Amino acid sequence: MKNFNLKMPFSSSITLEERQYLYFGGTAYLGIPQHASFLAFYLDGITKFGLNNGTSRNNNIQLGLYDEAECYAAAQFGAASALIASSGYLAAQLTVKFFCRSEGLLYAPQTHPALWAGQKPTTEGNFSEWARKSLEKINTSDQKDWVLISNSLNNLFPEHYDFSFIKEILPGKSVILIIDDSHGIGILDGGKGIFDQIPKTAEVEVIVVASMAKALGLDAGIILGSEKVIRQLKTSNEFLGASPPAAAGLYAFMQAEDLYRQELEKLLELSARFASQITPDWQYVPGFPVFYHPDGKSFERLLAHSILISSFPYPDPKSEPVNRVVLSSWHTEENINQLILAL
Repeated sequence: MKNFNLKMPFSSSITLEERQYLYFGGTAYLGIPQHASFLAFYLDGITKFGLNNGTSRNNNIQLGLYDEAECYAAAQFGAASALIASSGYLAAQLTVKFFCRSEGLLYAPQTHPALWAGQKPTTEGNFSEWARKSLEKINTSDQKDWVLISNSLNNLFPEHYDFSFIKEILPGKSVILIIDDSHGIGILDGGKGIFDQIPKTAEVEVIVVASMAKALGLDAGIILGSEKVIRQLKTSNEFLGASPPAAAGLYAFMQAEDLYRQELEKLLELSARFASQITPDWQYVPGFPVFYHPDGKSFERLLAHSILISSFPYPDPKSEPVNRVVLSSWHTEENINQLILAL
């Protein structure tokens, strides 16, 4: 596998060593980093608020924009309250460190490293097996308090996880369910992400964390939950001691509701077009723009046609590459047709 180091930002077409390639990789699902309208919103935000804000959120003088952005985000993604941090990693670690305990901690397979509380979890098997075993363990144990941690989906080998099992947790239990929706927020459920799709039960407190740097195009992280949970998390040292993300980005985020919707509609149309033309051995989730193929030669074959796709070894550097086509709204129907012909 050859590594490529770009001198220019990602887009649908990139230039390497004086040769142009179509690019189908990355996580800029809605094309926000190169979107002219979003950049205009961001530049307007810079004019209003400057490049950054180096003060912590417990400073006695605050930009009101941060509270406004958190209220806006909570409403957009279906939560009662929200906390916005400077990165998805910080949002995840803040949450995990606050709620994790030595006992009753259950990690789902493939949980993102940002959610690890120390060393890599040893969970094996698939998500469905983990859900079944976790439910059995919780319901048959004398222990009351539990913490479940999982991604919302598998973006490498596309699979949308089903959390309906939490409805079967017995009364009297107290469960914290922490879900990383970094690849779903802005895409799933019309852009709302997974929070509103998780069953609501008296036994389970649902907390969703996410990077906003993927579909939403912001250098920030978000935590969605109840007012009680968010209020608790805002007392943590990680929140109080860290500088917030740039106010300009959050300003742009709040101006871009129509833009996000338009780009998502375009992305879903492109994804449906590609899905209708591929063979059954491709693995994908309808409505999610990532397509996995088990053929280890697809990267080299497409490279010969001046097309670059995502390809890297997983789960460790000695593993075989995982080859995936990742679509973005910055692609055109012509780009999709060219990709289909090359396949």
